[in-house]
Amino acid sequence: MREKIMDKSIEQFAQFGVRAVTMDDIARSLGISKKTIYQDFKDKKDLVNSAFKKMLSMDHDQLESMLEGEDGVIENLLYTSQMMRERLTNMNPMVIVEIQKYYPETWEIFQDFKENVIRKDIIKVLEKGKKLGYFRAEIDSDILSRLRVNQINSVFESREFRDGSINILDVQLEMMDHFLHGIFTEKGREAYKIQQENNPTT
Repeated sequence: MREKIMDKSIEQFAQFGVRAVTMDDIARSLGISKKTIYQDFKDKKDLVNSAFKKMLSMDHDQLESMLEGEDGVIENLLYTSQMMRERLTNMNPMVIVEIQKYYPETWEIFQDFKENVIRKDIIKVLEKGKKLGYFRAEIDSDILSRLRVNQINSVFESREFRDGSINILDVQLEMMDHFLHGIFTEKGREAYKIQQENNPTT
């Protein structure tokens, strides 16, 4: 039941925003009593923290498993693109703003995840990609990992993209494409193109 509550919470928060969704809403959507939720979660803040921790952990585990294979680099890039589409297509643009403003503990979880998980994963992908000849050998993986994380953050933190006039998903995908084509070798560019053609949804 704890897992079902977190899954439903992630779905509701993404669609309606964190502040708009109440514990009653989540209970009603699951067909359970609010008391059942409080058996596993102290309060809404605890639920928000737990739900987003689960989401981040699942994404990390999936990316890690891909890199354990013989190749995995291009698959990792395509999965990242697909994950971004799924996360942002139906996400209320106010979610990130609300977490920053009203749930600072959850925002700290994001910040810690960004620095200690996402950036390290990016370095792993870049280093493996260089060894396999997909990325230019001379790139500095540490610097580029920081640049990429800051790119992702800039969209959520800039007022320019919060008013809804520009689609956040379009901006993120455009920046990712620009980043990749700046580090690809011809081999990497061709492999990425072939994989995209074989996986049109990404």
